[in-house]
Amino acid sequence: MDFTLAIVSLVILIFSAILHEIAHGFVAERLGDPTARLAGRLTLNPKSHIDPLMSIALPLILLISGSPIIIGAAKPVPVDPFNLRDGRKDLAIVSLSGPLTNILLAVIASFAIKLIALMNPLSQSVGIFELLIFLKLFLTVVVQLNLLLAIFNLLPIPPLDGSKVFALLLPEKLANAFLSLGAIGIFIIFFLLLSPGELSLGRLIFTLLSFSERLLGL
Repeated sequence: MDFTLAIVSLVILIFSAILHEIAHGFVAERLGDPTARLAGRLTLNPKSHIDPLMSIALPLILLISGSPIIIGAAKPVPVDPFNLRDGRKDLAIVSLSGPLTNILLAVIASFAIKLIALMNPLSQSVGIFELLIFLKLFLTVVVQLNLLLAIFNLLPIPPLDGSKVFALLLPEKLANAFLSLGAIGIFIIFFLLLSPGELSLGRLIFTLLSFSERLLGL
């Protein structure tokens, strides 16, 4: 990947991940838990959210290496389930808010891409034409990275957001045991990503990404 495009993609990924985490904290506060606000995490200031490894180093390496799957994350927003009014159910709602925010961003960006297509850039001056081409590329990256964030985080593997939703289907004791796997979940995720052939998590994510892009008409 071109280095400039990699940097632009990294910036998009960072702010998309930040909005993902802010959504968690915002919804948690509406459901009774002010922990994120008290920790200073309901802000767009990157300093409050960036994790040097997961927000910068890992995604940049993947982008430059041309990896088809880009993984990145901001520091998780703290949520205290004991402050939530309806425990497990509210925790699932808080967890869903992050991926849904990324889906909303992807939908808005895809709508903007269609508006650009209607503007018929070939009829514009050279400067306007180049600007529209850049905007289309920028918005396409916004769509792809936000869909990737949503799909990845909705996987029912602890500690990802999808695991809290899946836990609602389990009896409480079994759900707690399942969610406790979060400490080793990241190793499970990397193992599945690196697995070859049909077992590859990367293949599944790429298939879901392609399907989602088609749903948005891209």
